[in-house]
Amino acid sequence: MTTAGWKTGKKHSIEIWFIEYNKRYYIMSEHRDNSHWVQNIKHNPTVSFTVNHKIFEGTARIVDQNIESNLSTEVSNLMNVKYGWDEGLIIELLPG
Repeated sequence: MTTAGWKTGKKHSIEIWFIEYNKRYYIMSEHRDNSHWVQNIKHNPTVSFTVNHKIFEGTARIVDQNIESNLSTEVSNLMNVKYGWDEGLIIELLPG
């Protein structure tokens, strides 16, 4: 995933685990709001990301785990099944 630095505007890319659910992609930040890429998304939700060699331009948003508890539970369960890990801040990546 690539974000724009909120201070510099420079592109920053990371490799990160993801799951697909309801035609959207979800990632988790182990360090929650402390991750630089999460701070970048808060300031500018425009992102690009690659899945199976396909590049998507889209937006990212933080999933409110209190308000969207059903979505949060499903994403956490899918992350746990796929990776054996499900703790962190959930970010939704929406192609388009």
